[in-house]
Amino acid sequence: MIAKVFSAAVIGLNAELIEVEVDVTNGLPATIVVGLPDTAVQESRERVKAAIKNSECNYPPTRVSINLAPADVPKLGTHFDLPIALGVLAASDQLVFDGRGKMFLGELSLDGQLRPVPGVLAAAIKAAEAGFKELFVPKQNAKEAALVEGIKVYAVDSLRKLFGHLSGLVVLRPEPRQKPENILKNLSAALDMADIAGQELAKRALEIAAAGSHNLLLSGPPGSGKTLLARAMAGILPDLSLSEALELTKIYSIAGKLSGSLVSSRPVRSPHHTTSNVALVGGGANPRPGEITLSHRGILFLDEFPEFPRNVLEALRQPLEDGVVTVARASGSFTFPAKFTLVAAQNPCPCGYAGDRQKPCVCSPGQIFKYQKKVSGPLLDRIDLHVEVPRLPYEKMTDQQRSESSEAIKKRVSAARAVQQKRYNSSKTNSEMNLPELKQYCRLAKTEQDVLKSAMKKYNFSGRSLHRILKVSRTIADLAGAKEISARHLGEALIYRPKTE
Repeated sequence: MIAKVFSAAVIGLNAELIEVEVDVTNGLPATIVVGLPDTAVQESRERVKAAIKNSECNYPPTRVSINLAPADVPKLGTHFDLPIALGVLAASDQLVFDGRGKMFLGELSLDGQLRPVPGVLAAAIKAAEAGFKELFVPKQNAKEAALVEGIKVYAVDSLRKLFGHLSGLVVLRPEPRQKPENILKNLSAALDMADIAGQELAKRALEIAAAGSHNLLLSGPPGSGKTLLARAMAGILPDLSLSEALELTKIYSIAGKLSGSLVSSRPVRSPHHTTSNVALVGGGANPRPGEITLSHRGILFLDEFPEFPRNVLEALRQPLEDGVVTVARASGSFTFPAKFTLVAAQNPCPCGYAGDRQKPCVCSPGQIFKYQKKVSGPLLDRIDLHVEVPRLPYEKMTDQQRSESSEAIKKRVSAARAVQQKRYNSSKTNSEMNLPELKQYCRLAKTEQDVLKSAMKKYNFSGRSLHRILKVSRTIADLAGAKEISARHLGEALIYRPKTE
């Protein structure tokens, strides 16, 4: 007898429908799995055998053939354990149920308990799109799956209980649907801008970066507050929209890093400078999202920027320009979203005190040149805002007068983002403007054109720099509530570009 049970395979950030076919025939005891299974799926044979026996059922002492169709789609992960076990029980006439409209996901322990698996949200979305009515998942994944409309989600904690439910002996209640809009919350930042003394120029740059999702580089001596400022930026980011929250939840689910039912605040990722290329960009034998995708719609903070390996930094070029990262492997090409705000921090030289007025630099000109060349020109050109963070004098550091709070800055940032959403009719920000949009929304009057032309000639700006200056000017105008870019907005944007005469 042949039994058919439905499941899903996660490929990149999406799921594909998989039909698990099980045939129990006469012959020597053997279990064969075909259909491009990976090692984890092959090992499911032993987990399924033990789980069935320890759930008071019998594993067929004959030949068991398992086919995962379509056969040309790679099958990765342990979530096929549950559908394979149900297929074996149905094919051996121990379980009779109608599998139409039902999808199953879950890893089995040897005693028949279900363990959580990654990628459940992507599978739930696919199940709803394909017209499935019921989805059975491990108990720990139920809230995540219940975010999807149009499908009943059942939380299952053991194979025995699911056997009873499908046999009509036990009744499992569907998981109440999670309404994402009721879960979204504000990010309570540990650091408030008001608690950081001085550095008004850097704070203004952070506000502009948050409003338009512009990349930012903070440069200064050790202890000047670069890391503190970067961490405080989390408190001025606008709240996630519903679509952004669902998109992030899907990413974190597939990466196996989902801690709750929904990602409810913008991510802030801070990988160490020893991070590998694959860890940052994503990939591996079975491609998974890297740090830049995990920071999608949030912040990627790279401290000690020049200390990152050159090949790792160069891998940032495509995502900074295109907002996506493409990982090509023999099994196929995978595209992951990567619309993040890069916030980098660096010292001006190996000792950190080049240009400092209070402590002399001990580095030779050659060492300083070599250190600064660790980050390539094309990569620096993709960073919109370059800000010097000088050492503060004692009087400024001990000043008890509080500056503007993160909450006040966040209101302006959120208002500027709302203007951009209305302008582009999407969640797109000014940093993501394409060339036609740049021409439409960044038109300059003759006075402003003369200012920009003069700066271009004097400082040898590239074409990319020109576009980024216009985008930053547009954001500054949005923060000011202005419809047109004025010379004042353009002048402020020019402050944040590195200049070479």
